[in-house]
Amino acid sequence: MSITKQQILNALATVEEPDLKKDLVSLNMIKDVAVEGNTVSFAVMLTTPACPLKELIRSRCEEAIHRDVSKALEINIEMKADVTSTRLGLSPTLPKVKNIIAISSGKGGVGKSTVSANLAIALANTGAKVGLIDADIFGPSIPVMFGVEDEKPGMVEEDGKNKIIPLKQYEVSLISIGFLAPSDNAIVWRGPMASSALRQFIGDVKWGELDYLLIDLPPGTSDIHLTLVQSVPVTGALVVTTPQKVALEDAKKGLMMFQQKQINVPVLGVVENMAYFTPDELPDNKYYIFGKDGGADLAEKYQVPFLGQIPIVQSIRESGDEGKPAILSDGITADSFQKIAENLAQQVAIRNATLDETVKVELKS
Repeated sequence: MSITKQQILNALATVEEPDLKKDLVSLNMIKDVAVEGNTVSFAVMLTTPACPLKELIRSRCEEAIHRDVSKALEINIEMKADVTSTRLGLSPTLPKVKNIIAISSGKGGVGKSTVSANLAIALANTGAKVGLIDADIFGPSIPVMFGVEDEKPGMVEEDGKNKIIPLKQYEVSLISIGFLAPSDNAIVWRGPMASSALRQFIGDVKWGELDYLLIDLPPGTSDIHLTLVQSVPVTGALVVTTPQKVALEDAKKGLMMFQQKQINVPVLGVVENMAYFTPDELPDNKYYIFGKDGGADLAEKYQVPFLGQIPIVQSIRESGDEGKPAILSDGITADSFQKIAENLAQQVAIRNATLDETVKVELKS
């Protein structure tokens, strides 16, 4: 008895996508089914190349076919990805950017830019197209962290307008005021000038097609934050904090800003940086210098996802200073950033499947 494509699809219709809670067939995630003799081949179209559940989905597909069709079949599964979006083509600004993610912190010094840099590279490592805007206009640090502080972006004329070409490092497209202003000069601007710079980074840069555009925001809640949500439809926000009480109080304010009714930007999750200290010579030991699980408790209290913890290790500081973020090395820190990036991509996919399309914020004066 020959095996048919429909038998394969019927078996795969019993496999549920773990996050979206629907079967793979009705979600149109099964592509290119082919049956040749005793071999079945097909592709599973994931919602992100950073999907942390890809191997679970693969094994469940194999189990379903062996259970419902034939145990003797050889199964070849290709795991592909097409990053989802609720904004693609819906806005004249950044029309080819699928997801815009704001990365914020309630206060300075919690490692927000470090998190931004490492997550951008981690997402790019999975095969996603990633851009990063250093919107911390008064304290730009992304050029140093990526080792490109002495480089300058190019220019190109497009449709009669000059466009800035972002720098590319570690497969991430970058723009920062640090590329455009002398590094030894303080940037002393009023709020409207800083907001204008952000609008330029959004509208006057040749970003092209991106799966994720990360925005490294200044600490706190300011004109820059309002300018961002009024300029483009933001997919969601990420809040970075450390475990101690003073940081959590400020992080809470940032989180609540995005959840305000008039802003209503989904919070994709909380990241807890400096969660514990682990000495290099004692990699299994954890010392909770700034308190324990503060970020996790914050996420639970406000019913938003907790994306993970990042330890304090000397190599994070060294790698940032050297222009080679920690994600580029091996070890617990790189593993932490990679896992958080996968969790972030997962939350973006869930957000896009379950919430309405994102829109620009219209604030009435």
